[in-house]
Amino acid sequence: MSSFFTLPASQKKRKRPQAAGDATEKRGASSRRQESRDESISGSDVSDDDAPADDYSGSESEDEEFKNEDPAAKRIRLAEQYLANTQKEVLELGGFDAAEIDQEILRSRMGERLKEDTAEGKGKLYRFIADELDWTGAQHDHFRADTKGVNGVAIAGRHVYFVTQDRALVKWELPELETSSEDGVSKKKTSRKPKKVGFTRGSKTATQHHQKQILCVAASQDGKFVATGGADNRLIIWDANTLKPLKIFSGLLRDNGHRDSVVSVVFRRGTNQLFSSSKDRTVKIWSLDELAYVETLFGHQDEILDVSALANETCVTVGARDRTARFWKVVEESQLVFRGGGPDRKIKKGEDDEGIKPHYEGSMERVTCIDDDTFITGSDNGSLSLWNIHKKKPVFTYPLAHGLEPPAPIEQRSAEMDPTQSLDAEGPMLLDPQPRWITALKAIPFSDVFVTGSWDGYVRAWRLSSDKRRIEPLDPLATPEIDVIAALEDAGISSAGLGADAMDAISRGAQAPSLVRGVVNDLAIVDKDERGKSGCYVLAAIGREHKLGRWESFDGRNCAVLFNVPRRAGADESNAADGAQDSDAGDFAGFD
Repeated sequence: MSSFFTLPASQKKRKRPQAAGDATEKRGASSRRQESRDESISGSDVSDDDAPADDYSGSESEDEEFKNEDPAAKRIRLAEQYLANTQKEVLELGGFDAAEIDQEILRSRMGERLKEDTAEGKGKLYRFIADELDWTGAQHDHFRADTKGVNGVAIAGRHVYFVTQDRALVKWELPELETSSEDGVSKKKTSRKPKKVGFTRGSKTATQHHQKQILCVAASQDGKFVATGGADNRLIIWDANTLKPLKIFSGLLRDNGHRDSVVSVVFRRGTNQLFSSSKDRTVKIWSLDELAYVETLFGHQDEILDVSALANETCVTVGARDRTARFWKVVEESQLVFRGGGPDRKIKKGEDDEGIKPHYEGSMERVTCIDDDTFITGSDNGSLSLWNIHKKKPVFTYPLAHGLEPPAPIEQRSAEMDPTQSLDAEGPMLLDPQPRWITALKAIPFSDVFVTGSWDGYVRAWRLSSDKRRIEPLDPLATPEIDVIAALEDAGISSAGLGADAMDAISRGAQAPSLVRGVVNDLAIVDKDERGKSGCYVLAAIGREHKLGRWESFDGRNCAVLFNVPRRAGADESNAADGAQDSDAGDFAGFD
C-alpha cells in the first residue's frame, strides 16, 4: 500500500488547483498590454515624413567612411567638429565678445600660474630664462655709505641691505620706475641709484649691536625681519622697518647661540624660519615668529662657510676643508654627505708630462640651491660643481670658472714667501699660476640661472642645461661685445692674414675693462617684478679684502654694485610661441 512517505519525489509535489477564471484573466491582461502597445505606436506624434531617415542613412555612410578609425582619432575629429560648429554659431550671433576673450586669457594665465605653483611645490626646476636676459646690456651703478669693505648683501621686496667690515648695517631702497610726461607723451625713466633709508653702526663695546665686523645678512620675504651674523659670535635679529634689534643671540649657553663667528644666514623660503652656519661647525635653526632657538645640526668636521635653503625643511651646507657638502633633512633628522676633493677635471694619461697640471680641491667655499634635488658648489680651485641628491659624485664640474691668477713678479717675492720657487741655469723659475677662488655664488630659485664672483673684475652669469647635466657659461654682466675685426680694420690692419690662434689672442686681449674692482664677497639675484617680466637685479658686495681673511689686499673699491639686467627684445613673443607649442604637446618642463 502506497503512502505519501513511499511515493517517488516527483509525485510528492502537490499541484495548486486552478480555476477557469484565472486563465481567462491572464489572457485578458496580455491582450490589453498588446493593445496599449499598438495604440502607443500608432498614436506617435512623429509622422513618417518627420522621421530622421536621412540622418540614419547619413550615419550609415559616416560609419562606412570612418569604419577603420581608432578611438583616439575619433575623439580628435569630434572635438574639431564641435569647435567648428561653436565658432560658426558665435559668428552667426554677432562675433566675439571682448570681455569673454579677456576672461579666456585670464583663465589661461591662471592655469599657467597654477602649473608653476604646482612645480614649485614639487620642488622642480621650471623657469628657463637664461636666454631671455640681456647680460651684456645690463646697466650698473656703484653705491656706498662711507664704510669699509662690504661683506654681505640681501634683497627683500624693494629694499636692499648690506653689512660691512666696520660693523655697519645699511638699508637702501631700490630705484623705482618714474613716469614723466613730455608733449603729452608718457615716458618711463629709471632712477638708477638706490636711495639710503636706514643706517646703524656698532662699536667695540656695544651691547645692543655687533662688536666686530658683520659677516652676513639675510632678509625675510614678508619684510619683517633682518638677520645678521658677525665675527663676535652674535646673531642679531632686527626690525626691518626701523633697524632696531629685536633679539640678540650672543653665543652664551643660555641662549643656545653660536660659539664662533656666524658666517652665513638664510631664511627658509616663504617662512620666518632661519638657518645659520658658523665656524663652530654647527648649523642652527631659529623661529623668528617666536624669536626662539629650535635645533642644532652636527656633522661637519670643519667650519661651515655657507648655507642655502628653499621652501622645504631642508638645507645644504659646505664644510670648507672637510671638503664635503651636506644635505640636511630636518624632519627626518638625517643628512646626506657629498664628498669632493678631486681635481677640477679628469686627468688623461701623459697629461702631466706635457706640463698641464690639474688643480685639486682644497676647500668648498660656497653653495646655492637650484631646486629641491639640485645644488651647485664653488671651491678654492675655481671649479663649479653640479650635484644631485641622488648621486654621490658631481654630475658635472666646470674648471677655472674665473681663470688663473698670474704669479707675482720675481722682485716682489722671496724664498720665505714662496718656498717652491727654484733656480736653474736660465734663472729663477716662476710659480705656477693659481686659480681664483669662487668667493660668491647665488641662483634664482627654480630657474636655470646663477651668478658667481671672484676677484678677476667680473660678475659672471651661468646657465644650467635643460637636462640639468651641464653648466654652460654666459656673458659677464655689463660687458659689451667688441667687434675685433672691425677694430682691426679701423686701425688699418687686415684680419685675413691672421691665423685663428692670433685672432683668439686678440679677442681675449680686447675684452672690455673690468667693472668690479676688488673681491666679490657676496651676491644676491632677484626678479625685478612678478616672474621677471622686465628682467632681474644682481647685487654684488665688493671689498678690498676678503671677508674671512687678510692674506691679500686687492686694488678696488669698498662698495656695492647694482646690475639692472633687462630682458632681451622679443623675448615675450618667443615665450608665447614656446608656450603655445608646449600647450599643444601637453607637456610642462616642471614635471620632467
